[in-house]
Amino acid sequence: MRIGEVADQAGVSVRALRYYEQQDLLQACRSPGGHRHYPDTAVSRVRLIQQLYAAGLPSRVVRDVLPCVDSGEASPKLLDQMEAERVRIDERITDLLAVRDRLDDVITLTRDPDADCPHLR
Repeated sequence: MRIGEVADQAGVSVRALRYYEQQDLLQACRSPGGHRHYPDTAVSRVRLIQQLYAAGLPSRVVRDVLPCVDSGEASPKLLDQMEAERVRIDERITDLLAVRDRLDDVITLTRDPDADCPHLR
């Protein structure tokens, strides 16, 4: 696949794909004319990279995790690192749920000023 096709199908910019290559997160072969060609698996790979970034993982951690996705194997150190990231993500989810509850209360109070909203009292 060419870079534009991968970008379109994955919903990212061409610039993002080039960045992923620079960070050793994605590999492409070059044609004799210098055009990038990606394997058919590139779109799903890019989507995974996007999810890991959205979860707050830095490039270096994503770079360490991707080989585990491919091989299904990880060192004890990497497993510890992934478990620590999972705990951090769980904490973030808890925080986001609390914020959502408070927003729900604000919405309720805005619509019905006499409503009882325990998170705002």
